[in-house]
Amino acid sequence: MTPGLWELVLRGVWVTLQLLVFGALLATVVSFVVGVARTHRRWIVRFVAGLYTEVFRGTSALIMIFWVYFVLPLAFGWQLVPMWAGVLALGLTYGAYGAEIVRGALTAVDPAQREGGIALSFTPWQRMRLILLPQAVPEMIPPFANLVVELLKGTALVSVMGMGDLAFSGSLVRLALQESVEIYAYLLVIYFVIAFLLTRAMRVLERRLKAGVGKAPARKAAVPPARVPEGASAGGGA
Repeated sequence: MTPGLWELVLRGVWVTLQLLVFGALLATVVSFVVGVARTHRRWIVRFVAGLYTEVFRGTSALIMIFWVYFVLPLAFGWQLVPMWAGVLALGLTYGAYGAEIVRGALTAVDPAQREGGIALSFTPWQRMRLILLPQAVPEMIPPFANLVVELLKGTALVSVMGMGDLAFSGSLVRLALQESVEIYAYLLVIYFVIAFLLTRAMRVLERRLKAGVGKAPARKAAVPPARVPEGASAGGGA
């Protein structure tokens, strides 16, 4: 490929990374707000949070992008730029999946921990902040890592808005060169490298968070070399 076409691909990588970072930030905020709301003691809060989760889990991310970019301007009279439309649609959609991760991790904490906080007269917010979240967050990291990788792959959907992400840039390069195998092989490798780095970073984060609450895997103890009884070597040679 020519340097100009490589520059087009690299601009697509940059757009994809921006979508990934901003979409992940929005999805994280939505995940914790909705996930905590799903464990609230008031039924109306749980109902609203559950309705949001079911609606966004049950609809296609692609259709949600169409709604945010093409339908909302007709309904409200304002138009988001493609970048923020993509971030909003992806963040809200993947945040619904993340909310279930947060809810599951919170409900998996030993009930005795929650009862201990009640016995100490902690408020619900103090119990959440000081007891439940520190134990639940490390358990959320592996499923969140899968969700971030899925979000990375979902960023390719924004190409329907004409955004110059990695998938869209690759298609333009393919049209210019009329070479599908080489271009799509490059795209596969680039997506794989980004996903691989994400999973490794999340694994390091999980290890550090678990170490903070005393759940880090124990290091293997060094095994001292076996001592040979005196005279055994001499007896063996006799």
